[in-house]
Amino acid sequence: MSRKPPANALSVAVVEDDPRVRRSLVEILAQDPGCVCAGDYASGEDALAGLAEQPARVVIMDIHLPGITGVECVARLAPLCPDTQFIMLTVAKDTDNLFNALAAGAAGYLLKPVRAKELLAAIRDAHQGGAPMTSSIARQVVAAFHRKPASPCEESLSDREQEVLRLLSEGLLYKQAAAEMGVSVNTLCEYIRRIYRKLQVHSRQEAIERYRRRG
Repeated sequence: MSRKPPANALSVAVVEDDPRVRRSLVEILAQDPGCVCAGDYASGEDALAGLAEQPARVVIMDIHLPGITGVECVARLAPLCPDTQFIMLTVAKDTDNLFNALAAGAAGYLLKPVRAKELLAAIRDAHQGGAPMTSSIARQVVAAFHRKPASPCEESLSDREQEVLRLLSEGLLYKQAAAEMGVSVNTLCEYIRRIYRKLQVHSRQEAIERYRRRG
């Protein structure tokens, strides 16, 4: 007889193309009475269809998926699921993918293989507003900033990029901001990725704070 999860259980979805790894992640969730698996998907395409209809509070996303990559999947899902936190899983210490994932809307980044205790702690951390990262990944983030001296990057923002920041600072969701500007959500996400790169920030809140400080 299957265990009925408590009403306040944290819903978590898994997106992983390797059946063995996907099964292992689902089994880890099943061990925790405070979590419930809201779905497991073998591709980004399946995840887009399933999570758009039934969002989870946290999504564990493999970064290297066939077809739509994990980064692309997060970029598309984040505007549709504003209350969902995305944690990326990867076997590679790839700085470009790391920053692309964070710019797309990921809250955390873990290296495979991930231990059950580490994964469950990361899920709760992300849900509570944290940014869980494997320590070696966090070191890469720090090293990347050390390689890039601070500069007045705000000056390089285009008029459209500044308009994006203005709308986000007013509290508009990505979908609303895109409609206001007359562009698609995908185009808006591309503007946001450029803004993150130019301002050297990794979250919407950081970008807005930089924009507001600038006046």
